[in-house]
Amino acid sequence: MKYFKLLIAICFLGLLFSCGGDDDICESGEGTPRMKVAFKRSGKLTTIDTLYVSVDYGSGKVELGKLANIDSRLIPLRVDDSPYTDVYFKTTLKGPESQVRVKYTTKSTYVSPGCGIKKSYENLTSELITPTPVVSVENGQNQIENEDKTNLILLF
Repeated sequence: MKYFKLLIAICFLGLLFSCGGDDDICESGEGTPRMKVAFKRSGKLTTIDTLYVSVDYGSGKVELGKLANIDSRLIPLRVDDSPYTDVYFKTTLKGPESQVRVKYTTKSTYVSPGCGIKKSYENLTSELITPTPVVSVENGQNQIENEDKTNLILLF
């Protein structure tokens, strides 16, 4: 029994020291990047008082919530092999909703054990399907490598 307790203690200490290394943690910026969306009104970049965002990830719309007084918004895209993601925008809770289809090609890259596989998006194009309250869309940078550059501009 004494040796059994010693064996358990050694196994526990081994587990304690073997986990939590740098390669087990996905540090910021190494995961799949999100699409950055900015807003224009009358030809100038602007802030939006209230914005509700929903995304269809393939199994129905998922609400990403409401943000107030924002000049940009980061939106995660689909990580399956779908060639597009439908994103929905509205400025009031019960108001009309604009649908924007973001088309792209994806490339997968292995990052680390903590992060796994990172998707990068290339050849981004956007199409406005339902035009109210968004009037039109402008494409920004056509690839998503990090979250610094604007990929889509919504015109209100």
